[in-house]
Amino acid sequence: MKTYTYTEKKDTRSGFGAGLAELGRTNPNVVALCADLIGSLKMEKFIEENPERFFQIGIAEANMMGIAAGLTIGGKIPFTGTFANFSTGRVYDQIRQSIAYSGKNVKICASHAGLTLGEDGATHQILEDIGLMKMLPGMTVINTCDYNQTKAATIAIADYEGPVYLRFGRPTVPVFTPADQTFEIGKAIKLTEGTDVTIVATGHLVWEALEASKMLFEKGISAEVINIHTIKPLDETAILESVAKTGSIVTAEEHNIIGGLGESVARVLALHKPMPQEFVGTNDTFGESGTPAQLMEKYGLNAASIVLKAESVIKRK
Repeated sequence: MKTYTYTEKKDTRSGFGAGLAELGRTNPNVVALCADLIGSLKMEKFIEENPERFFQIGIAEANMMGIAAGLTIGGKIPFTGTFANFSTGRVYDQIRQSIAYSGKNVKICASHAGLTLGEDGATHQILEDIGLMKMLPGMTVINTCDYNQTKAATIAIADYEGPVYLRFGRPTVPVFTPADQTFEIGKAIKLTEGTDVTIVATGHLVWEALEASKMLFEKGISAEVINIHTIKPLDETAILESVAKTGSIVTAEEHNIIGGLGESVARVLALHKPMPQEFVGTNDTFGESGTPAQLMEKYGLNAASIVLKAESVIKRK
């Protein structure tokens, strides 16, 4: 089986910062807005090189979304930056009315998503944001897996016309995708070939899915791992082609299983090819304070949980 290794770990938010800085050098219409979290969003380089194209809005996220929507009218491509909780839950009405309903070309860029925000606890650990954003008509939803993919996605969404929600995180995670990759919105990436079970994962769970595939291989189980970086529009063809071969599927995400990637996949299967599915994600719960590693272990968002779900779903075939 194909295996993946890594030589370093980086936080995905730094990939966003690097991508934004590159856009600052190549696209004069790109502007950036932040809600008093410049360091957390790694926006320093863009600001240093393009001070006239940066707007510090302060802790006024709803106002930031309204300003961003207005900037698009003059042909600007605004990238907003704050924590995922403040990028979605706190400002949902403004996003719905001023950005999604109005079809504005705003890029909503959200760091510190999911449980891996860590010690700041449940009030900051949003696990509903993918569901919130994917339900908005016309909203593209992207959840990247490592530094390189986040950088590539940041650059790619500047060329896409329409509102985008780009989700990434705080902790350092393995860098295993190519540095020179081209990011294709809505195009899943098959990482390993398999015949017994399909594992579709997004964000930080992609690396855990690859680790799970190695553990399953040692048990004589062949797992096909697919990186679903774009949750909307979902690559339905990639999913259906894989499950036609394997006959079972596990979805893995750092998000509530209600409303996330797993439910999107379940809809596709129900419409086109019903078959056994198991879910790895948080189960209708808020998070709590703890280190990212402790929380991922407690809530079962790791390779071991994916292995258990894969073994379970195979028995249901």
